[in-house]
Amino acid sequence: MAKLIVVFIVSCLLLAIQFSNAEELERPGEAPAIYKMGRGGSLRPEECPAECQRRCSETSHKKPCLFYCNKCCNTCLCVPSGTYGHKEECPCYDNWRTKEGGPKCP
Repeated sequence: MAKLIVVFIVSCLLLAIQFSNAEELERPGEAPAIYKMGRGGSLRPEECPAECQRRCSETSHKKPCLFYCNKCCNTCLCVPSGTYGHKEECPCYDNWRTKEGGPKCP
């Protein structure tokens, strides 16, 4: 009986996840809800690679810069102007920290 209840609960959770993802798929032109959670950015996810290429253009550590910049941009939908600094323009980008407390976004 306990196994049946567990299977029922897991099935309900999987159905709920399926329906929540279906809403995002119905509107492909719109950013998913995770991007609209007050992150403050106006970029679309497909604009991130070009913005990060600009942001990381002058660093000697291009590969990690591009990786973290794209990760931050896809979450925050914002990349600060210039190639260094100006992080106050993107609070989400500026406030995202590593476990050690350092900045996550370049």
